[in-house]
Amino acid sequence: MGTLLRFAGVARRFGGILALAGIDLEIRQGEIVGVIGPNGAGKTTLVNAATGVHRPTAGEVHFEGRRIDRLRPDQIARLGVARTFQIVQPFPRMSVLENVAAAALFSGGARSLSQARDQARETLAFCGLQEREALPAAALSLAGRKRLELAKSLAMRPRLLFLDEVNAGLNPAEMDAALALIRATAARGIAIVLIEHLMKVVMQASHRIVVLHQGRLIADGAPDAIVRDPAVIQAYLGNRYAQRHGTQATP
Repeated sequence: MGTLLRFAGVARRFGGILALAGIDLEIRQGEIVGVIGPNGAGKTTLVNAATGVHRPTAGEVHFEGRRIDRLRPDQIARLGVARTFQIVQPFPRMSVLENVAAAALFSGGARSLSQARDQARETLAFCGLQEREALPAAALSLAGRKRLELAKSLAMRPRLLFLDEVNAGLNPAEMDAALALIRATAARGIAIVLIEHLMKVVMQASHRIVVLHQGRLIADGAPDAIVRDPAVIQAYLGNRYAQRHGTQATP
């Protein structure tokens, strides 16, 4: 698999706070990469650096070989980088269909409103929302709004998709359904970066896991190796998790 996204020495400061410190990371085509770490570790800042919300203080971000860290968010989105947000904010008075059609018009290559609606219906069917297309977005449950957020992102026809806490607030059955949808999305050839606190989801979904701590990348590897890494246990998982799952690191 070729490299799709590359962070090269990426740092980001907010005043005296170093939110990212020299991140070197590659995301390859078609893989699912879980990103974990304590609150304040720099996970969302990493997403923001890749999507143009925050320009790196130092370093570079490349997408398909092109430097993108000086582009606007809309320019990056049109290149094929999409994201969801932890706090979903659809257009509440617009219908479910209209929300997704707007994304198709913005960055999904739709050349007319009719074509945008067709693309939106296709995406809603994939996300299991086709029967709710006429409802106002505000009428959806939290799980429904999370699916709508994903549908909006997929309507942009991305090559790479950042999912920020897509399972937050969901019950176990809803999480299982969301996990199945994530896998189905990856099966379409879309690379996924999954920002997640729930280790069950990260372990089941990810091909690779990246761990951030205090703005630094402290581990990058296969899920089974990551949960046995002493640095990860100390910084994030804790010995209780390690003991409960039989992954206590050896000193």
